[in-house]
Amino acid sequence: MGKIFDWIDRRFNLKVVHKRFLKRSLPEKITYFHCLGGAAFTSYLCLIVTGLLLSIYYVPSELEAYDSIVKIQHEVRFGKVIRSVHNWSATLFIVFIILHTLRVFIHKAYAPPRQLNWLVGTLAMLLAFASGFTGYLLPWDQKAFWATEVGTSMASTIPAIGKYIMYFIRGGLDVTGVTLIRFYSMHVLWIPFFMMMALWVHFHMVRRLGIKRNL
Repeated sequence: MGKIFDWIDRRFNLKVVHKRFLKRSLPEKITYFHCLGGAAFTSYLCLIVTGLLLSIYYVPSELEAYDSIVKIQHEVRFGKVIRSVHNWSATLFIVFIILHTLRVFIHKAYAPPRQLNWLVGTLAMLLAFASGFTGYLLPWDQKAFWATEVGTSMASTIPAIGKYIMYFIRGGLDVTGVTLIRFYSMHVLWIPFFMMMALWVHFHMVRRLGIKRNL
């Protein structure tokens, strides 16, 4: 990999252009607990790559979604492996985000001047939960259907506006093919778009403000 990167660098001068980003000093006493955010981001990159591969064969249709999952699992070469990596990456993404949030809370890294970064990180965590929820329906099996039925019904318990929120999420009164299309759109387009924006802001502020090491 080093030889490949050197070959590319000789032609594009990446090290020169991104020298300030690639080479920067870190404060002392940095531990592996400070790498939880990076681990979450690595998991997210795995989600993007495997998700793009899965989208080649997945059909977001009420009649074909389940069959396309079966095809990926049993007929597509390495399909089962890619889907497993996608599932495990999603799980690790949530786990690392929660652990990262706990680390930031314990070290009080939410205090000024980092309070805005804390809010952006919280938004990224909520988007991660939304991504997991919308992706859970895509296999379109009984477990996914009834989990979505229960999950979206919870929105209707919100006073006054609950039923309208549920209608917006489902695209109707019931969980149907319209809901599947809506969840697929949010899962592969809207949520990743806002997630990348939130992560860019988050990393930019970490770069500007530095890393808070301890209490």
